[in-house]
Amino acid sequence: MNAASSARKSSANRPRCLLAVVLALGSLATSAQAQSLVELYEAARGFDATYLAARSQYDASLAQAAQARAGLLPQAGLAAAASWARREVNNGGFGGTNDSQSTTLSASQPLYRPVNKLTNDQATLTMDIAKARLTLAEQDLIVRTSQAYFDVLAAQDTLAFVRAQKTAVAEQLAAAKRNFEVGTTTITDSREAQAQFDLVLAREIAAENDLRVKQLALDQLVGRSAVAPRPLAAPVALPELLPADPQAWVDRNVGTHPTILQATRNLEIAQLETSKAEAGHKPTLDLVGQYQVARGPSTTLPTAGNVRTNSASVGVQFNLPLFAGFAVQNRIKETLALQDKARSDLEAARRGVDLSTRSAYLGVVSGQGQVRALQAAEASSQSALDANRLGYQVGVRINIDVLNAQSQLFQTKRDLAQARYNVLLSSLRLRQASGALLPEDLQPIDALLVK
Repeated sequence: MNAASSARKSSANRPRCLLAVVLALGSLATSAQAQSLVELYEAARGFDATYLAARSQYDASLAQAAQARAGLLPQAGLAAAASWARREVNNGGFGGTNDSQSTTLSASQPLYRPVNKLTNDQATLTMDIAKARLTLAEQDLIVRTSQAYFDVLAAQDTLAFVRAQKTAVAEQLAAAKRNFEVGTTTITDSREAQAQFDLVLAREIAAENDLRVKQLALDQLVGRSAVAPRPLAAPVALPELLPADPQAWVDRNVGTHPTILQATRNLEIAQLETSKAEAGHKPTLDLVGQYQVARGPSTTLPTAGNVRTNSASVGVQFNLPLFAGFAVQNRIKETLALQDKARSDLEAARRGVDLSTRSAYLGVVSGQGQVRALQAAEASSQSALDANRLGYQVGVRINIDVLNAQSQLFQTKRDLAQARYNVLLSSLRLRQASGALLPEDLQPIDALLVK
């Protein structure tokens, strides 16, 4: 009786031991050359084409904004001219040839040009927009890298669970065949176990292919081959959600949120555009100067022949527009309408950030609840499997009950692992939605990984 009880206990614990061995071997195989999430993010930052394109666009936007300052700075130009002429008199005689050359250096300095000043102010605001866009691209890269990282881990877990289930089903199939041979069970048990084994084989093939696809996606993102992400260390202790209030997350970076900041700067630029349109009625005043050196023929007596003249001038140039065919008035109407549009876009951006932040917060809370529920389900599924295996041995359960219990256990384990990854990803997306996501936020996740 003691030997039978010991055998039943060993049989009940076999799936748990098999799974632990499979996961341990997988962890040891990758720990030597595994990469952390922070390390792979840094690699993606220097390789990902989407992020590098965003950085180039940022540099181009800064250079473009700097061009607007040219309207406030002095302008200088150098011009040169040369001509040759032949003269003939009326009686067919030759009157000679004359050539002339001139070189002119001119310069101007705007003294009062309100449009140029407003254009420079707009360029300063566009630099903030460029920075906000780069910040959004960086946050997107953090989330994409984390998503690809945990996709690989989830695919590895799925494959490990399927292989452990295959081993357990294979043992159940062998036991069913032995029991049939000795006449203690029917052929139905063997056929049910064989069908379950064939189904697990199909799942294993699909899991292997899914892992290859997820591995390729991560390799392409970081620019490396055969990347091996570090798994979560056991036991897994997910960080708490702080602050535990969605409104606190909404108000956390309301003034510096990249999306809201872009919309705010666009409204300010639209307001300056209206001021520029109104400045169409205003005069302009420039300081101008010119210095010219010329050489050419002189017809003024008593000087004859080629002479050289040097001339210089300095003054101010005033220009006052009087009438432009109502272009200025219609331009003002246009900019006022665009200003109202920018104000509506700002309100839409605020509402969108509020909605996305609250949704992300609920996603984290829901994910944490799923993890707790699946942890309880894992323990219950393990107890159910142990009970079904014992019942099968004493004849009160059939083989299909054991197979279903095994399938339920491994499915629960897979769902639990995926739920943990989803919670970590949701926490990053919450920070992204609130505009607070930084590369440093990957450090707490790195601390949860196998060293």
